[in-house]
Amino acid sequence: MNGNAGTIETSHEAEVAAWKALVIEYQKPNRARAIWQLVNTFGAYAAVWTLLYFSLSVSWWLTIPLAVLAGGLMVRIFIIFHDCGHGSFFESRLANDVWGWISGVLTFTPYYHWRWEHAIHHASAGNLDKRGVGDVWTLTVQEYLEASRWKRFSYRLARNPVVLFLIAPLVLFLLMQRVPSRTASRRERLSVWWLNAAIVAVAIGMSALFGFVPYLLIQLTAMAVAGSAGVWLFYVQHQFEDAYWERGDDWAYTAAALKGSSFYKLPRVLQWFSGNIGFHHIHHLSPRIPNYNLERCHRSDPLFHDVNSVTFFSSFRLATLRLWDESAKKLVGYRRLAELRKQHAQAKLAKQEVGKR
Repeated sequence: MNGNAGTIETSHEAEVAAWKALVIEYQKPNRARAIWQLVNTFGAYAAVWTLLYFSLSVSWWLTIPLAVLAGGLMVRIFIIFHDCGHGSFFESRLANDVWGWISGVLTFTPYYHWRWEHAIHHASAGNLDKRGVGDVWTLTVQEYLEASRWKRFSYRLARNPVVLFLIAPLVLFLLMQRVPSRTASRRERLSVWWLNAAIVAVAIGMSALFGFVPYLLIQLTAMAVAGSAGVWLFYVQHQFEDAYWERGDDWAYTAAALKGSSFYKLPRVLQWFSGNIGFHHIHHLSPRIPNYNLERCHRSDPLFHDVNSVTFFSSFRLATLRLWDESAKKLVGYRRLAELRKQHAQAKLAKQEVGKR
């Protein structure tokens, strides 16, 4: 028994060593590529806000589409923020922290607090025993069946597409990110309060320039688009039929990355706005790889190709998946519950018939 355990452990160590050797080249930040991404992202964002200002004297029919475009660019800014949080965008820690904080102000997300919570997500993704931080609320089939009526109602409400992709993102970025976690350290808590102060300062300045109501409507539109797109991307990257969830010692980091994170094949323009985050299996395997190196790393070796891939159009059916079926190792919809109840009723009836005989 110990011999088998030792063999499995050695095999796992060899597997880890193999992929680490493959990704090391792509973990190196490139200053020129990082600066160019800052220019084409923040430059485009500033240009859109300039056009938004002038559009107010033309027509709201022009303003709203520009606000939607601003929301798309906020997604790309968030990916830069995300990379800075992993210390991968620049080689310099100071540069990562500075640009991460600036990006956080524009995306209403506290840099140090988010970085702390996101690190927990990477350390526990796909682990059924460590759910609850930085993930989409996911119950197993058995947990759902054993839950109280109120908990089942809450779960159905939370997983409803309108709530999950339209309402929850605004609540998350406008309200929940304004209050630090009770378990956060002093630096993480302060990052929330400093960000709140910066948001108020920016809002006052922009309201003086645009007018309070126009700025509010534009910012809310952009936030709604960015928040919904961001939550949708995160959902597709971890909530698919053949995802990976394990308990205890059965959980493995490599498997959780390559099997529990999807490869989201997006059209080029959407890949640009989403900062290559569709190569999520690569990102979870090595968070030190900056977004501008993810695609090249994916293409570098066949190991990275044999993963769960999702296309733009096929991704929409994933919104119907709700619960993790531990017996089938699949994410399933509520229809699976009806099948299980039917099977349970049939088994109970068969048992009663045997008893009568």
